[in-house]
Amino acid sequence: MAIRLTAEQLEELRSVDSPTVANAIEAFRVRDDTEGFLGMDIKCLTPEFGVMVGYAVTVTADSITPGRARSRQGHVKVFDAIAAAPKPAVIVVKDIGPKRTHACFHGDVLATLSKRLGAVGIVTDGGVRDLDGIRPLGYHVFAAGLVVAHGTFNFIDVGIPIEVSGVRIQSGDLIHGDASGVTTIPLDIADKIYGECLKLREREAGLRDYAHSRDFSLEGLKAKLLGR
Repeated sequence: MAIRLTAEQLEELRSVDSPTVANAIEAFRVRDDTEGFLGMDIKCLTPEFGVMVGYAVTVTADSITPGRARSRQGHVKVFDAIAAAPKPAVIVVKDIGPKRTHACFHGDVLATLSKRLGAVGIVTDGGVRDLDGIRPLGYHVFAAGLVVAHGTFNFIDVGIPIEVSGVRIQSGDLIHGDASGVTTIPLDIADKIYGECLKLREREAGLRDYAHSRDFSLEGLKAKLLGR
């Protein structure tokens, strides 16, 4: 059964880095260890803001099809979806245009409006711009890169399942990201992840301490790794 986290539980997850969260998910065997996380094609462009946690609002968009008329109807649908979504929300945008290297789906105005409605960031396989205007908002940006112009920018579909960086994402999925990248957190184990993160931190600290101890040896390390 999918679980919505409390404000306290969300804050706990914000206190943990995304690689530790990704490791913790593996302990529950709810998906293959090769699934559920975005690749190096999606970069964190605001690492200074630390950890982003929020519920996905999925969108498809096209900004680079020539001759296409601009419409604000898609923007209205996105704003409605952000307002209706569980908070905090994360906009996840899939590029469906013909030239992803030139796609641009977020600037400082859209980030400002989205944040006012309850979004804390964007994840997109397209581009963004206006980072100098976005940074004062504390708004997280994960994107393929920067693009100077918005082209003929249209949001198309909202709330449908999409695939970004090989990961299937639906509206309502829990997103966790930081300077290392982005992972989804399966909702049915979301309330257990923080506790598992604490156990992982303890185990990893033990290994680091052992590496610096006078008792360190290769045989001792093997014994610890293999549980002997």
